[in-house]
Amino acid sequence: MPKTPAIDALLFDLDGTLVDSEHAGLEVLHQMACGLGLGWSLAESQQRFRGVPMPQCVSVIARHLPEGQAKLDEVQFLRDLRAAMAERFRRDLQEIPGANALLASLKIPFAVATNGPREKAALTLSLTGLDRWLEGRVFCAPEEGSYKPEPGLFLHAAQALGCDPAHCAVVEDSLPGMLGGLAAGMRVFSLHPRQGLPSHVAQQVTFIGQLADLQRWL
Repeated sequence: MPKTPAIDALLFDLDGTLVDSEHAGLEVLHQMACGLGLGWSLAESQQRFRGVPMPQCVSVIARHLPEGQAKLDEVQFLRDLRAAMAERFRRDLQEIPGANALLASLKIPFAVATNGPREKAALTLSLTGLDRWLEGRVFCAPEEGSYKPEPGLFLHAAQALGCDPAHCAVVEDSLPGMLGGLAAGMRVFSLHPRQGLPSHVAQQVTFIGQLADLQRWL
């Protein structure tokens, strides 16, 4: 069996991996979708939209509006959605347990690679105190023009850190992010449980129960 390459750099997803924003953000999205007459359950919304860029989520909602509903102004809806999410985050956003402690302890380069826009990343990182560890090392898909599950965002982040992709590891909680990391040729650590993942993905990732578990692999 070939030896697993050493891990020389870590690339973290943000929402649901370092900051506990995934569930809250999806709740806001679900509530606003229901306000348009969609009858999805919260679980259905989470399954549809977890890890998916917000503009794509809005487009899906627009395509599924009830018959007779006026055409959705997707630009305005997205603007209102981001404002509602920001308000929710300011009320009760927390770090994922152990995030600050882990970043403070790392001895190898690390960065954030997120599908979200820079404004959202800056807000959630500052609210949780994680911004102090990540100055100049936050890479956002809208700026790079490559969204997970494409590998481009991860490859750009690895290049910026001066690290061979084969020696980078990705830490993710969503399927699109895991697929992007695998496509980039990187090792992938999953905070998402095995249940619910396609078997071919589950066979290729390393499952961790919490962020602190990463230390045993470094």
